[in-house]
Amino acid sequence: MSEYRTEEDTLGPVKIPADALWGPQTERSRNNFPTGQYMPLAIIRALLNIKKAAAQANMETKAISEEKGNLIVKAIDELLALNDEELRKDFPLKVYQTGSGTQTNMNTNEVVAHKAHEINPDIEILPNDDVNKGQSSNDTFPTAMNVVALEALDKLKPAVQHLIDELKAKEEKYMKTVKVGRTHLQDAVPLTFGQELSGYVASLEHDLDYIKTLEPTLNELAIGGTAVGTGLNAAEGMPEKIAEKLSEVYGLSLTADSNKFYGLANHSGLDVVHGALKTLAADMFKLAQDIRFLASGPRAGYGELNIPANEPGSSIMPGKVNPTQAEAVTMAALRVFGNDTVVTMASSQGNFEMNVYKPVLIDAFLESADLMTGTIMGFADKMIHGMTVNEERMEELVDNSLMTVTALSPHIGYHDSAKIAQAADKAGSTLKEAALKSGKLTEEQYDEWMDMLKMTNVDRDK
Repeated sequence: MSEYRTEEDTLGPVKIPADALWGPQTERSRNNFPTGQYMPLAIIRALLNIKKAAAQANMETKAISEEKGNLIVKAIDELLALNDEELRKDFPLKVYQTGSGTQTNMNTNEVVAHKAHEINPDIEILPNDDVNKGQSSNDTFPTAMNVVALEALDKLKPAVQHLIDELKAKEEKYMKTVKVGRTHLQDAVPLTFGQELSGYVASLEHDLDYIKTLEPTLNELAIGGTAVGTGLNAAEGMPEKIAEKLSEVYGLSLTADSNKFYGLANHSGLDVVHGALKTLAADMFKLAQDIRFLASGPRAGYGELNIPANEPGSSIMPGKVNPTQAEAVTMAALRVFGNDTVVTMASSQGNFEMNVYKPVLIDAFLESADLMTGTIMGFADKMIHGMTVNEERMEELVDNSLMTVTALSPHIGYHDSAKIAQAADKAGSTLKEAALKSGKLTEEQYDEWMDMLKMTNVDRDK
């Protein structure tokens, strides 16, 4: 039995592996564009669902026979039932191909047509005329882009909320645990660790709100625009039916009531939503950076926090513990920053009626969402959950801080308070020793005014 079969497309004959479900256009692309990562399977599954919805819509509008439409649906259902490893076998194309995603759209059409032939060879199903009926790569691919982006956000949002919940638990636990504050990387007045954590919580709550506020723009689908946005060759009512069916499949509020010229040429929605992912990444970088610095040590750093020992920290230094979850999430944040440039530049390349940077745009978006989802979950479960406070170290640093002198300022004035701090620093003495030596206050007054918890404005009785 031959290892290859020969099929023809409009450019001529093509040799294809005998057991492959794809056809000549896929084979050409496989050979012409061998570089880079594979097209995300989320896109493939979305395109299959779009083809299924299109077949159903075409049957309802009498644009295709029920015999053909039902066979297409059955073939797609069998493909969707495959696990990722099985599905990948017949979807071998790379992200770096034609900028409209045409070859992946045709890969999908060809595989569905061949699968239909396997099921019932007596009914001819053609990739372009039947599976792709009333569609174009130019509207199916951007439709798939929005759908998979929304799917990815639905995985990310619970991860962010989970981290918020873990931080809130620590915030409540340590709301009265006083620590030294720091501004400009220098000592500042005290606050509680719970207050510090509340700032992190608020930043993530805002990030989650930004995503939730912006994501509805992705509900607008390009489907029905076909080649240039005019809807040529699409049956009347087909786009609305596809949007309705996709909404049921994905549990989303998708709509085809959109400007198709915009939908094919612009990806502003993906651009602006990725901006929210970048903002989340920036806040995660800051949060993780702070935690790993506060946990630095254990003897020669800040040493205010104890972090879980998830794995040995060094191949040469026994007993070393590193803030690996913080390192992972900050590295992921850097990738998101880079991806944001990719998404923005790709989004800007809508020349006339078509943006031709679609595959790299959605690949970057999905990578960002996936990286944030995974590393945020790891950070929450493997660092924040097991993190504890070194209260003795926090108290030591507060007691040695010179900036608590700020509490004396309302009583003896800014100028004299500054002199006391400078004198303590110069002499290497405690602030109390310098204050009493100044003669500006008594020991009783010092003890009353230098109430560390009171400085934080946390209610001692709550």
